[in-house]
Amino acid sequence: MNTHPPATNTPARHTAETRGLALGLLGVVIFALTLPMTRLAVGTPDAPLMSGLFIAMGRAAVAGALSALLLWAQRAPLPQRADGWPLAFTALGVVFGFPLLTSIAMRHVGAVHASVIVGVLPLATAAVGALLHRQRPSPAFWACALLGTALVVVFALLRSGSTGLALHPADLLLLGAMLCAAVGYGYGARLSHHMRADAVICWALVLSLPVTVPLAALSWPQVAVPVAAWAAFGYVSVFSMWLGFFAWYKGLALGGTVRVSQVQLVQPFLGMLFAVPLLSEQLDAVSIGFGLAVMATVLAGRRMPVRGKP
Repeated sequence: MNTHPPATNTPARHTAETRGLALGLLGVVIFALTLPMTRLAVGTPDAPLMSGLFIAMGRAAVAGALSALLLWAQRAPLPQRADGWPLAFTALGVVFGFPLLTSIAMRHVGAVHASVIVGVLPLATAAVGALLHRQRPSPAFWACALLGTALVVVFALLRSGSTGLALHPADLLLLGAMLCAAVGYGYGARLSHHMRADAVICWALVLSLPVTVPLAALSWPQVAVPVAAWAAFGYVSVFSMWLGFFAWYKGLALGGTVRVSQVQLVQPFLGMLFAVPLLSEQLDAVSIGFGLAVMATVLAGRRMPVRGKP
């Protein structure tokens, strides 16, 4: 009698992880424009434009309307009763928490400063994912994650220059936003194992419409807003709040939340790259060097074992 355990389909699993990382990277590229675009839409303390509440609730309302149309066109089945709480946590994290906290904070801090806080998101997502999915990352994986996070923080500290890195109330909002995003990503990825990735964010947005639509209407801008700000609002509504999650949740489901979350380490650098034409920031050799170093930690972390539950 053969007592050897059946061999696992390693090539198929490797292919799924590769696809998951590619889709995760696509989602990160889309998300990397979120903070610069939010900054354009919300303005500065000296020249305020849209309110943080309107940007957060308005983008969710627009994405929710698009989601309702898509679900109707697909004749998508209703979520199962057991999916109620995971969908609620997903919505609290990525429909309400992250957009609202970042929209309020970005009026008071620039994209470079905000990148300090964004740097902790991959580690937070990995931690939430490990808890939810009972995964056991190896110490070497955590070392790569911590190293990449440290590189992001050191880079942002260097870029802060003479302004320093004093703790601003907006920093606390951004930290809260990162925690909200990690929880929303973790629960959304969990749902994506038995729901279509696009259906996860669509249902979270549609179920939030009774709250987002009235709040968006109540906070509608009362002054004239430049076309550029409306264009930025359109981007965070259609891409950041909707299409980006199609790729992101699918990537997390295929490649695993713990592993794919580390692709987010490149998001601060992509955001700064996009901010060059949008916010007149400069991209220098230091930025490129740190960006390449962070990408190296992502590639190294991909090779480290992440064990699933028994």
